[in-house]
Amino acid sequence: MEVMLEINKKHQPLLIQKAKRTDKAQGISGTPAELEQLLQSIPEIADAAVIPYPDEEAGQIPMAYVVRKPGSTISESQIVDSIAKQVAPYKKIRRVAFINSIPRSPAGKILRRELIDQAISGTSARL
Repeated sequence: MEVMLEINKKHQPLLIQKAKRTDKAQGISGTPAELEQLLQSIPEIADAAVIPYPDEEAGQIPMAYVVRKPGSTISESQIVDSIAKQVAPYKKIRRVAFINSIPRSPAGKILRRELIDQAISGTSARL
């Protein structure tokens, strides 16, 4: 979350604006948390994270990292189709990668930078 502060005449900070993290897809913003909530509502998914993935045409597209529940065989196309029915076209998930666990900080926040680095490097190593 970004915070904008302004210093007043008494040299005290004033909160001007808070902005949630947004990712751009085809020039339009969307929050990863919205897509993550939809992904986690799918019964066969244990956990999920959404990152911006570079795309020549659109600039960035939503990419999901998904942890399947034990015994699940849900496919990339099933996930993409399920989310596509629930969101606007620019928010559709375009890529899905399956991993063993979503990297998180000790506080429980998703370590998106690790996922972005993995996606960009094309590493197929499972976290």
